[in-house]
Amino acid sequence: MYKKNQNHQFSIGDFNQPMGLKLDPENKWIKKAAMIPWDEIEAVYADLFPSDCGMPAKPLRMALGALLIQKKFGFSDRELVEQIQENPYYQYFIGLPGFQLDKPFAPSLMVEFRKRITDEKLAEINELIIDYNKNDEDENDHSDDSSSGDS
Repeated sequence: MYKKNQNHQFSIGDFNQPMGLKLDPENKWIKKAAMIPWDEIEAVYADLFPSDCGMPAKPLRMALGALLIQKKFGFSDRELVEQIQENPYYQYFIGLPGFQLDKPFAPSLMVEFRKRITDEKLAEINELIIDYNKNDEDENDHSDDSSSGDS
């Protein structure tokens, strides 16, 4: 079973940090999170759960975010969870509502994430990310064209 938008996070301002600490908006994980169309990808992910029975699955952002961090650094499942537990930028990237000291999930869940988000699904997700960012570039190109005519 899958419930959409379980950990929807709009901006880094929504991320709850202890003692009022702020995340740096220029951090690569903050920027990378903004480049991913989480809601569009979630629609693809939700289709992997045809049943309404059972325990709800972890959110797409958590599963995909964890896999992307793991692929980037080659962490083992256990080491990945420890790294996420210690790093507020990773926690933001996987969609947690704020920094937490607890492990976000058991390392054994990475096996389930990899079963659901196969290499074929990752290729499909990659295309969605490319299209999403191409649209942003097209919009930026048009806004540059209109502003250059004012000179």
